Amino acid sequence: MASNVADQQNRSTEFGHKSLLRNDALYQYILETSVYPREPESMKELRQLTAKHPRNILCTSDDEAQFLNMLVKLMNAKNTMEIGVFTGYSLLATALALPHDGKILAIDMSRDDYELGLPIIEKAGVAHKIDFREGQALPILDQMIEDEKYDGTFDFIFVDADKDNYLNYHERVVQLVRVGGAIGYDNTLWHGSVVAPPDALLPDEVRRCKDHVLAFNKAVVADPRVEISHLSLGDGITLCRRLA
Repeated sequence: MASNVADQQNRSTEFGHKSLLRNDALYQYILETSVYPREPESMKELRQLTAKHPRNILCTSDDEAQFLNMLVKLMNAKNTMEIGVFTGYSLLATALALPHDGKILAIDMSRDDYELGLPIIEKAGVAHKIDFREGQALPILDQMIEDEKYDGTFDFIFVDADKDNYLNYHERVVQLVRVGGAIGYDNTLWHGSVVAPPDALLPDEVRRCKDHVLAFNKAVVADPRVEISHLSLGDGITLCRRLA
């Protein structure tokens, strides 16, 4: 238990842990009672490795990774995509949930960060499911849409990347996910800043992206192509189910 608490304390101190729960003891209770007891060893190893990274705040929260793993299983997903990979913690959660012949298209600007976690992913026996592509996501998505053969082929898509492009990502991935499939957008409560007054003292990165997150939240709920559920899990996750 002590090492798990230390991992949480190692999260970037500028932002705090990746949960909107203001009671740290309650959040730790959730982790110790419901997340860590049945956490796969590979997830624990990658979580602890990522906690030492200077930008560890980019990592999906532990309880959210558990949720994504279960969601993929409940959907019986086989073909998924992840935009924004970092060290691969949420990627591993998805890969472990997919069947042996399942696939994940993983897109990130940094292969170096991904390769930090790759030995653990390989040891877990799921690296064969991952097609990692280094680079900006929008050109890759545009090429897939131009090819047409990818339209409506993905069961689940998880987006945890640059917030100023969330609306641009949405316009593309909604075409690539199948009808009845799901898209998950991370950080849609953005450290609670979505309800902060205009004169609130916020870290520069939070302030810079706040308006983009607000614009995305407003637009996606009005999109007739999807229905949504906005969850206060981690830093907020918006689930969209494609209707048409």
